[in-house]
Amino acid sequence: MSNMLAIGTSGLNAAQLALNTISNNISNSSTTGYSRESTVQTEQVGATIGNLTIGGGVNVTAVQRAYNQFLTTAMWTSNSGLQGSTTYNDLATTLNSTLSSSGNLQTSLDNFYTSFNTLAGSADSSSNRLAVLGSASSLASNFNTLAQQFDQQQSSINTQVAQTVDSINSTASSIAKLNQQIVQAGSGSSASNALLDQRDTLVNTLSGYLGVSTSFNTDGSINVFTNTGQSLVSGSNAYALSTGPNAYDATTTDVMDNTGTDITGKLSGGTLGALLTYRSNVLVPAQNQLGLAAVGLASSVNTQQSKGLDLNGQQGAAIFSVPSPGVSASSANQGSATVAASISDPSALTGSDYVLSYNGSQWNLATTAGQSVALTTNANGSLSAAGLTFNVSGTAQAGDSYKIEPTRNAASGISVSMTDPNGIAAAAALTTTASSSNTGSAAVSAITVTDPTHTNLLSSATVSFPTAGSYQVTDSSGNVLSSGSYSSGQAITANGWSLTLSGTPAAGDSFAVAANTSGLADNSNALSMAAMSGTGVLNSGKTSIVDAYANLTTQIGDAGSQASSDLTVQTALNNQAVSAQQSVSGVNLDQEASNMVQYQQAYQAAAHIISTAQTLFSSLLTAIQA
Repeated sequence: MSNMLAIGTSGLNAAQLALNTISNNISNSSTTGYSRESTVQTEQVGATIGNLTIGGGVNVTAVQRAYNQFLTTAMWTSNSGLQGSTTYNDLATTLNSTLSSSGNLQTSLDNFYTSFNTLAGSADSSSNRLAVLGSASSLASNFNTLAQQFDQQQSSINTQVAQTVDSINSTASSIAKLNQQIVQAGSGSSASNALLDQRDTLVNTLSGYLGVSTSFNTDGSINVFTNTGQSLVSGSNAYALSTGPNAYDATTTDVMDNTGTDITGKLSGGTLGALLTYRSNVLVPAQNQLGLAAVGLASSVNTQQSKGLDLNGQQGAAIFSVPSPGVSASSANQGSATVAASISDPSALTGSDYVLSYNGSQWNLATTAGQSVALTTNANGSLSAAGLTFNVSGTAQAGDSYKIEPTRNAASGISVSMTDPNGIAAAAALTTTASSSNTGSAAVSAITVTDPTHTNLLSSATVSFPTAGSYQVTDSSGNVLSSGSYSSGQAITANGWSLTLSGTPAAGDSFAVAANTSGLADNSNALSMAAMSGTGVLNSGKTSIVDAYANLTTQIGDAGSQASSDLTVQTALNNQAVSAQQSVSGVNLDQEASNMVQYQQAYQAAAHIISTAQTLFSSLLTAIQA
């Protein structure tokens, strides 16, 4: 009877523990991160009587949580992808909105080029000239505004990077503390289960900030690493990340590990990975492309200006000014060298940033992505590559490096440098006159300025043909500037200009070339300015400024579209991963209700066993007393 009483008591206790566990499941059915628990029961070894073994009841050996490491890890990975895609999409959407609400740069470009067409209709009109300067100012302002808004997003990303790193450190510290508590609590207890749930929730939160990988120790603690292996948590120790200025640019926030090593380029996944990837793959290229358009605009307009004469009879001065390429020395440099960069060929610019480094014997150039770029050493000691010229002064030490940003600040710094509307060079710089004694059929078809910087561009010159098959160019003093054989249609060059004839000259024919000082109301150069809206000035002369801006809007639009699509995919993947994990670890209230009825009946049955044992014992006592 004592055995029967013990068996009934063990069953009662087991049913009570199961009912408590079920009650806890039901109470936490809506608790984030909670894993369904169940009791683990084993048969208790009983006594042996003769050749018979009678069971000794039941033992509850553990309260275990429903858990699948593979499904949980998959959920963490999908959460990292979802949070990263959400952040990336938000940033791309903001950039697209910025582009559409910052003032229509496309319209400003169209208005600017159209103003030269209007000027060509009346080249000496002061109102038309003022309109050109007004449209130029509006265009520069739109460049400035858009660039400033790009800069604001850059600043916002810096803030978000710092905040996210703080959140990562706080979460990692909490995981380390939970590791310690879990080790102390031991496995199988309800307290341990609750701590494990809390830790899994924190790892899931951490995965939303940054892509992570994990490993487990035999004592139940977990190790957490970034996707590329930097340790964040090891047992009860947490290793904090930090933020600091980029080695070249103090306005850019980078991420360092606990040793101070810059790991910005090694981080991926989650909010932080998205911030860093978006900055390097979308925002910085957009800033550079916008700056490239500004450089191309200023260079092409100013160059064409210099090919004409203004109302004062002077060679056209610059309408726009843009900042020089940015050069930033690494904070780790040991030498005293300084580097100055200038743009020598705008058509060769790529929109890339570069790192110019010294290895102790020579300078090397590479894009910030690591692609090597060939450097040319010029006769004056300067270096050239990718449309840029570098002048180095001072002494560099091996390992010194400089970041070159050819166009990053051009859009924010472009401005109108011309204030006098009479300075607009609407007229052609040169005019030609055929000698009245010419006998051949040759006529000037075109004279173009090829080198507006030539000191003798506006000096008078004569092109003569000693024979029908030869030519010579002389200055006003009779000095021969160039000569040679001549064939029909051949370009004749001198003093920075190029002359092309139609027809055939006869021996003794000549043509005078002089500054167009008597034709200042001429509109030739104004028409050339207007035609530049479709003229290729970038990408080796293949891309116009209008096309360059259209390409930028397409580039940003594509980034936004891709981000939106990726968010849709990642949302679906995360939903699948969460659903799979919850199918194992989640609480099903219907199932819990069924289990409660089952264990309620078991409890009642165990209580009946105890009652029966008591009745039998009482009967035995009564029989003995009788």
